[in-house]
Amino acid sequence: MIPAASNPDRSIYVIDDDAAVRDSLQTLLEGAGMAVQTFDSAEAFLARFDGGLSGCIVSDMRMPGMTGIDLQKVLRERSGALPLIVVTAHGDIDTAVMAMKSGAHDFIEKPYKEERLLGAVRDALDLEERQRAARAQASEIAARAATLSQRQRQVMDLVVDGLPNKEIAVRLGISARTVEIYRAWVMERMGARNLAELIRLALQLRAS
Repeated sequence: MIPAASNPDRSIYVIDDDAAVRDSLQTLLEGAGMAVQTFDSAEAFLARFDGGLSGCIVSDMRMPGMTGIDLQKVLRERSGALPLIVVTAHGDIDTAVMAMKSGAHDFIEKPYKEERLLGAVRDALDLEERQRAARAQASEIAARAATLSQRQRQVMDLVVDGLPNKEIAVRLGISARTVEIYRAWVMERMGARNLAELIRLALQLRAS
């Protein structure tokens, strides 16, 4: 797992309307070497959220105004939403299922063991790091694809669909030799060392 301290820009965003709970969680998390920011409501956090935050959220389930589940629903609609750990003193199976269906990363009932919560936070940070890396990779692939001409993109798509050069040539009304030239340009601009890598990059592009 990646420790929170490995990235000074990452924070644990604690959201709870109970000041004593916020202080307790802040002390616990900071004692484990994590940067912490606290908020007394989901609305206060959302006023701060700009889509560029890094880390994870630890939020109470039941609060005046927006609940933890309400917060998750809003975050789910925003790109790059942070993993959310829901903490509640009112936990039951139905509430847990509702939280997880809404996209919560984990669900912890009060009173909780400190190691249980710290483990969930570290797991959420690890997930967020992997998601952030995947988004960065997807952006890089899209940037490379944007350098392709329309014809080069057509050739790449047909290559990925498994068509041989001769059939691509017939479909596009060009010579097989021209297809070979386009393929070489596509490989270079996409940064692919071989056909298998080009296919992997193109499939990632289609999935994004």
